[in-house]
Amino acid sequence: MADLNEVPVPGPSAQVPPPPDQPGAVLTVQDLFKDFAGLRAVDNVSLQLRTGEILGLIGPNGSGKTTFINLITGLLPKSGGFVVIDQVDTTHFPAAKVARAGLARTFQTIRLFKELTCLENVEAGAVGMGVPRRQAEARAIGLLEEIGLADQAGKRAKSLTFAGQRRLEIARALAAHPKFLLLDEPAAGLNEEETAALLAFLKPLPAAKGIGILIVDHDMHLIMNLCDRIHVLNYGKTIAEGTPAEVRANPEVVGAYLGSAAR
Repeated sequence: MADLNEVPVPGPSAQVPPPPDQPGAVLTVQDLFKDFAGLRAVDNVSLQLRTGEILGLIGPNGSGKTTFINLITGLLPKSGGFVVIDQVDTTHFPAAKVARAGLARTFQTIRLFKELTCLENVEAGAVGMGVPRRQAEARAIGLLEEIGLADQAGKRAKSLTFAGQRRLEIARALAAHPKFLLLDEPAAGLNEEETAALLAFLKPLPAAKGIGILIVDHDMHLIMNLCDRIHVLNYGKTIAEGTPAEVRANPEVVGAYLGSAAR
């Protein structure tokens, strides 16, 4: 049996699709798949994300969304396919090298340095990319102001509300100056008012920061009102991709996931 931790190199016939004829960086994922002991969790998924846009990734629980993010960010080895960030093939890069290539992320379960201050948490996102401490501090102060936590800069991260911790984690990711930001269920655990504030915060980010955002979430109001396009997975396979209106009207998506939420 083949070693599932071994990452195969794409054959000579593998061709990286050209980026769209538009300015900005492009994240390209081509024919990505992942096997776990005979189970194919991600099944030949391909997508492209440009800077300046927000792409939603949705699907039922267990459809492979988080596994997909873990694959393209280098946290899991790939069983096949490839990933290209702004014309750099990052297929075999470890997570730290993927981050330096321009990909930052957040997690379903918040991963902050709870005993460090809010300022130190955001600084860490920049310092981890090799930014000098003084410059990292200035960057962190600016981001805390943008997310409305400037007055909490000197407080420990664990003292924030849950919604505040969600925002702080996004700010730390932005401190790395990524080309692409991957958000894994940022609205999980938020109430309706907090989710509305998250939507208002995220919507202008691609234009303001020159980044592309890939967001996974189960809050369909957030997804439908935030995203330019939506990619839908079911059992690890792509079943649809299009505008929110196109996805909402797709019978296969409605049957597999949206149900009454699409009406």
